Order: sequence, then structure tokens, then C-alpha cells
Amino acid sequence: MSDAIYWSACKIAREIRAGKLSSRDIVEACLERIEQVNPEINAVVQLADERARNEADELDRQAARGQFRGALHGVPITLKDSLDTEGIVSTGGTMGRKGFIPSQDAPVVARLRDAGAVLLGKTNTPELTFSGETSNLIYGRTNNPYDLERSPGGSSGGSAAIIACGGSALELGSDTGGSIREPAHLCGIAGIKPTSGRTPRSGHIVPYGGGVLDSLTQIGPMARYVEDLALSLPLICGPDGEDPAVVPVAMRNPRDVDLTALRIAWYADNGIVSPHDDIQRVVVETAQALQQRGLNLRAQLLPETRHLVNLTTQLREATNAGFILRLLELHGTREHGRELDGYLTEEGVANANRLDPALLEAVDQARSRALGFFSDYDAILCPPSFAIARPHQASHDDSFDQWGYVQIHNLLGWPGVSVRAGTSTEGLPVGVQLVAAPWREDIALALAQEIEKLMGGFEPPPL
Repeated sequence: MSDAIYWSACKIAREIRAGKLSSRDIVEACLERIEQVNPEINAVVQLADERARNEADELDRQAARGQFRGALHGVPITLKDSLDTEGIVSTGGTMGRKGFIPSQDAPVVARLRDAGAVLLGKTNTPELTFSGETSNLIYGRTNNPYDLERSPGGSSGGSAAIIACGGSALELGSDTGGSIREPAHLCGIAGIKPTSGRTPRSGHIVPYGGGVLDSLTQIGPMARYVEDLALSLPLICGPDGEDPAVVPVAMRNPRDVDLTALRIAWYADNGIVSPHDDIQRVVVETAQALQQRGLNLRAQLLPETRHLVNLTTQLREATNAGFILRLLELHGTREHGRELDGYLTEEGVANANRLDPALLEAVDQARSRALGFFSDYDAILCPPSFAIARPHQASHDDSFDQWGYVQIHNLLGWPGVSVRAGTSTEGLPVGVQLVAAPWREDIALALAQEIEKLMGGFEPPPL
């Protein structure tokens, strides 16, 4: 099998432009890899193989004429099943959409395809994306390619798993409380949750219009290498004429960031839930490597972390059940999976009809105070999770406290990148998280790319 399945999307695109690689060849290699590994990991739940071959052939004909559709011309991708894809079953993991075939692509999907990406198929997601375990009643469970008895995380677990295996060069995930960054960490790849308001959520199973939850959910790219996040994120940004929260803020180039001028705060433990020893070790080793590189780091926890975690918990507990019930009703789902049971408790359903305005005031006040942190710092280095890859179903007992390393940045709306920076004593991937001020994805990406160079970055799974 071609080594090209582990190339970056950037390199694949370059080789196609140079005439050294055909889109058909790399599409065939990725489809072969999916066929090889999917019986073990169950990451790809719908294939569009013949359509992909036809698209690749047409893109190759265009390339032969010196015509290139965009930055991703000929690059094979897969997409999380929470995103609408024209002509391909898109379930969002819920039974009410088991046979749903959208008539058009979600805007972020259309933008990647307009840039020349070739869609191979859809990847697994928990029902409505509301779980840390990627499993649903339609397609079953996805396994971690580094250990099949462990979870790839959620909700973009199928996305992370197939990218790690070389079955796809690029994905789009969605992140309401860590659903891009945690699976990226658990599967040893890279992923970014953009600033709230950066990418449109039209055509996503958790759409815009989620009330007080609206600003939490963002769509962002996932890939094996940070350079691919920097390439693809600008392609999907900006207003689509539907999502009213998206604003036209220009993306800055990570290559223009002066790393030595940055003031970086870092911590390995938030004082609420101590991460796995290997995560703390890798964060410390990463901080030391950056300091040796000449960067300016200071041990500093984000102020009011306990308060931010509490607010996130209160907001989610007050709204999750009501939002989930509305989505289930919207899609005609009468039987839901057990992953949603933790939200749809008697207390949770009762809370769905009660929301204290004082909580909303407290959230906005905390967001305002937190912005002051960037008067003294430009970025934060911290854990992307409290755990490394765990046995299946372990996440069912998680509390919102345990998700505090990622969820507070959904509450604040700040961009966050997860990138592999080490390996656990059990041979599992370990990532770190880089967080920056709103609209400064360039800083988070520049730091992540430097860490990738210093700490080794992606390593293929044994599968």
C-alpha cells in the first residue's frame, strides 16, 4: 500500500499539482486502507466510493489541462456523519434520520468540495454528537486504532480514528465540549475548535439557533498534521447567509507569528481533576522544550477556572435535556441510545423548563473578566483531557468537572488546538492543547506546529 496515505493533505495537493500523483491513485489507496481497517475500527459508516472515483478522474483530467479547482484539488477526505452531505445518507447517529439523504451539502462541506476535495464517505458519531463514546443504535461502536478495546473518544471519534489509520487525509469535526480536541488527543492527530462565530453550522445535526448553547458548538478541521489545519480552516470560515452568529473576521497566517514574542501561560493540572500522569508529564516536557527553544513561558492557571467549570456545568445541566428533546422530536426519533440517558434524567428534563437569568448574566460576566487574561498572555499550553484512551463505556460515568480542560474554552468561545506531543507508558498517544484569544487561531496553530516539530507529532497506529 502506498506510503502516500500518511502524507499531509498539503503534500498530496502539491504532488497532484506537480503531476507526480494522481487523485485517482490516492483515492484508491485510501479506499483500500478503509477496506483493510474498517472491519476492526468501524469508523467509516457510509462509502461513496464510485462517486469518489468518478470525481477523482474528472479532477485528474482538469489537472492534465493545467486547471485546478482549489487548494485541496484531488485530496481525499471523509466527513463526520453529523454534517449533511448531498446524496449520501447523513444520520447524525439518530434513528429518526436512519435513511435521511440530504439534497444539498452543509456550507462547510460545500466549501471543501469547491476547493477540490474528494469525499470518500461518512464517519461515525454518537447520537446527536452528545457523548464521549462514539456509538449509536444505527452503526454501533467505533474503536481506537491504537487499542481496539479502547474508545477513540467523542463525538468526532470516527473522524479521528480513520485519519489516524491513513484512510482519509482530512476531516471536519464538531466541538461542543471537546469533541474535536479530545478525540484528536486520544487518536494521536491534530484538530482545532475555532473561535465561536468563525464557521457556519448550517446543515449540522446541532445547528445554529441552540439558544444559550448556541455559541458552544463550532465546526473545525482534523488532520494528522497541523499544516493541514492551517490550510483548510480558512476555506470553511465566514458567513453563509444562514447562520446568524458567523462574522466576517479575516484569518491571520500562522507563518507570520513571531513565536519568541509570545507570552505563554501553562499548566498541567487545573486543581479540580488531576489528569493522567502521562498527560501531566507530556505537558511539562512540552513546556520545557519550548523554553529551551527560547520561548517565554510562565506557570499560570487561568483565573477563575473553578468558577468557569461550575458555570459550564450549570449551563449544560440547565439546557442539555431540553435541547436534546427538541432535536429528537425534530428528527422523529422515538428510540434513542443509552448514551443520551445521562442527560434525559427526571431532573434533567425538569431543568429543561427552568433557566435562571442570573446564570446567563454570570456567564457573560465571567467571559468578560476572562478576556483580561490576554493583557498579560498570548496563549495557554494545557492538557486536552484528563485521560488517555480508556476502555469503552468508561466515559458514561464522567462528570462535567472532568471535561473542564476543554469545555471552559467552549464557554469562553476561545480557539483551541490539540496536537500529539508524546506517548503514554502503555504506548497510547498523548496530546497537548494550545488556546489563544478570540480570532487568534494563528497563534494557537503556530505554537502547535512548533510543538509538532519539537515533540515528534503524529505516529501511525499498529493496526
